[in-house]
Amino acid sequence: MKNIFNIKLIYAALISSILLTGCEKDFLEITPTDRVSDAAILSDSTLFEAFVINRYLGVRLTNKEGDGSLPGFGRGFEYAMWSSLTDESIYNNDDNTWLIQQGQLSPENTGIAGTFWGRSYRSIREINYALANIDDLQMSQSHKNLLKAELHFIRAYRYHDLIRNYGRVVLVGDRVAELGDDFSDPSLFERSSIQEGIDYAISELNLAIEGLPVNNNANWQEGRATKGAAMGLKSRLLLYAASPLYTEGSTDTQKWAEAAQAAKEVMDLGVYNLYPDYSELFLTPGSNSEIIFARYYNLNQLHTHLEIANGPNGYGGWGGNVPLQNLVDDYEMEDGSEFSWNDPEEAKNPYENRDPRFYETILYNGAEYRGREVETFVPGGLDSQDGPANWNTSKSGYYLRKFIDEDLPIQNPWGAAGIQNWIYIRYAEILLNYAEAKNEAGGPDESVYAAIDAIRERAGMPPLPEGLSQSEMRERIRHERRIELAFEEHRFYDVRRWLIANETANEPAKGITITKDDNGDLSYEIKTALEGRSFKEKHYWLPIPRAEILASDNQLEQNPGYN
Repeated sequence: MKNIFNIKLIYAALISSILLTGCEKDFLEITPTDRVSDAAILSDSTLFEAFVINRYLGVRLTNKEGDGSLPGFGRGFEYAMWSSLTDESIYNNDDNTWLIQQGQLSPENTGIAGTFWGRSYRSIREINYALANIDDLQMSQSHKNLLKAELHFIRAYRYHDLIRNYGRVVLVGDRVAELGDDFSDPSLFERSSIQEGIDYAISELNLAIEGLPVNNNANWQEGRATKGAAMGLKSRLLLYAASPLYTEGSTDTQKWAEAAQAAKEVMDLGVYNLYPDYSELFLTPGSNSEIIFARYYNLNQLHTHLEIANGPNGYGGWGGNVPLQNLVDDYEMEDGSEFSWNDPEEAKNPYENRDPRFYETILYNGAEYRGREVETFVPGGLDSQDGPANWNTSKSGYYLRKFIDEDLPIQNPWGAAGIQNWIYIRYAEILLNYAEAKNEAGGPDESVYAAIDAIRERAGMPPLPEGLSQSEMRERIRHERRIELAFEEHRFYDVRRWLIANETANEPAKGITITKDDNGDLSYEIKTALEGRSFKEKHYWLPIPRAEILASDNQLEQNPGYN
């Protein structure tokens, strides 16, 4: 399958070529050989389109980022995933995540969370450059309009990333900054209100929706924006805008109604539906009926080799993003009841009769995997501290199964693994967005039940009980998001927008120790997988990196609590 991200990154030399001037008549003009000049891009429609396509990608700004290929939006399939800053998982060998889990985040030390500001604004500048010059290009007007719509979508996505991480952002409009510009004007660094930022991003998405096709010709399967992608991102952003963090704890039913309507418009497109198999959804090459917007990989453009990076030590894996007991305990029993360690039968066999998504997301002691059962028990378990390469033993007692393809190798995977899709937006999220917004706007009507029950039915779970109150439905929807969207970069933002991170992120990061006695019987003991987990009020937003504040000559306002 052709992959648009196989196109070699074309980075325009937006600043004039460097001239080294000597005495009167001697000079040397240096022309870089690893880049294409802006003059060439603006005179060649093919090069210009390649420039636009590559705005879906970003520059590497930190270690282990974009391993194998350049980073896209969010973090995606990197060594430490965004889930390991939440109560879903921890990164077994730190990788600059523990300081965030332990509440030590600061402008000078942002861990893996320090790249959104710089990469987003760099991308916005590149998009502004393209929009400023596209009308001068020799290209049909219809194709220009398509590329403009894509650029508006990408710009909106970058602002969406800025808003959900920092809150108030700097709206630069269409300005294309150049070296030598006067940056002393404080208005250049003035941060808008959150609502102003959202309004701007929504206006960008409306332009994208108007100009993008439903299928984007042959490229809709290759990671480029479609009408549905823009509508899906609008649904997410309006859901955020209605949430307590964004409304300072107040309830605005009109905002919730607008969010519900945006999700309903995606549903009414009639293009997307739930893929029948939850596990295969993440392993199916190319597109499928549930994917609305994704990053596609192949053997020419690989991401981090998930199988070895996250595999159990007994198989030759490195542990990686290990699920926490906090998440494991939240998977329901298969009859829809809550799991409880206080139930003797459930406590004796804690991994039996659980929500089927548990088995497709978590590797646990006794799970069938690659021809044998996972052994995290002690003493003697192959995937425990008594197994080989015990420095990679999971600190929580669990390993990641979601996204992992058993047909791809763990040992010596180089150039063979790393080809799964990273899904940015999928239809299940839209159903969850709709159910949440509709419930908050007016309570749990039939359409709210239908949206959640469709997801549960696909998973093999029973429908929700009838007669739930609005608050009861709220908790059910939040639970469903936690389970359905685990490890997909939603939990970090969900607990913040709901204003419950002070609860969930202050709970201990729990794991389990399983002991096997001489008779083969197992006993279970909850333990702490990572000490010192902590969350403060200021952590609802990320700090702007100190380097960015200094670059603005201290004109850029820092987020509260980080000065």
